[in-house]
Amino acid sequence: MTTASKTVSDVIHSHLGVLTRAEKQLAESLLDNYPVSGLGSITTIAENAGVSTPTVVRMVQKLGFKGYPDFQAHLHLEVEATISNPIAKHDRWAQNAPGTHILNRFADAIMGNLRQTLSDLDTATFDSVASLLSDRKRGLYFVGGRITGALAEYFFTHMQVIRPATTLLSANSSSWPQYVLNMNAGDILIIFDIRRYEQEMVSLATAARKRGAEIVVFTDQWGSPAAKLARHAFRVRIEAPSAWDSSVVTLFIVEALIEAVQNSTWDETKERMKTLEGLFEQTKLFRKPG
Repeated sequence: MTTASKTVSDVIHSHLGVLTRAEKQLAESLLDNYPVSGLGSITTIAENAGVSTPTVVRMVQKLGFKGYPDFQAHLHLEVEATISNPIAKHDRWAQNAPGTHILNRFADAIMGNLRQTLSDLDTATFDSVASLLSDRKRGLYFVGGRITGALAEYFFTHMQVIRPATTLLSANSSSWPQYVLNMNAGDILIIFDIRRYEQEMVSLATAARKRGAEIVVFTDQWGSPAAKLARHAFRVRIEAPSAWDSSVVTLFIVEALIEAVQNSTWDETKERMKTLEGLFEQTKLFRKPG
């Protein structure tokens, strides 16, 4: 049986090793256009995958669901969660809010998010992304949405100090083709996109891939559609007792990546920092003590 901490996609992936050939064919069909591919009738899903309806029944039971209706009910809950607006999210949390202080409730939720995210995160993926970002032959491009744009800018600001060839895409999506024009094969596009996913992100990722760019996506546990185009994706737990999703764990991974890249290129980074400090002195940007 799936739990609140796992999506149906997570459950399917975790069972791929024990599925028969026909069941794997069905699983791949479901994952190909997830979650929409699982919202039709059992007959439609079987036909789309080229398998029998008994195969569908056997597989969903093997995944831990009581039957196809139970499997589909979990998918519907996921779809509802990904399109929830701030008011709906607030009301859902408020209905079940315990009497403890909001600080404690928020801390519990965030710590749970961090534990679950770290449990699911493959350290090899983290290391691979850090290596890509450290490669100074690759240009880096950062972009985020209405809320996550702040995370993209934060990441960009630090990476701009650490290494050259970093670009923050404008919030105005109509200007994105001009940025894509400058992308070369091997460059990295870092996308931040969480639920109520922004439609333009898939178009941007598609255009960047055609230019030969590698895609890295920071998203939530359900997964931005842009993540399907990514070489690497960080699926981060974001739910909190609030009308808004939490960015704490996403920022945690971003800051860990910043340190990993900085540490691996420290000699070059240190020289850049010295030069930057000299520029700060010239412009008198910071107040001196005394």
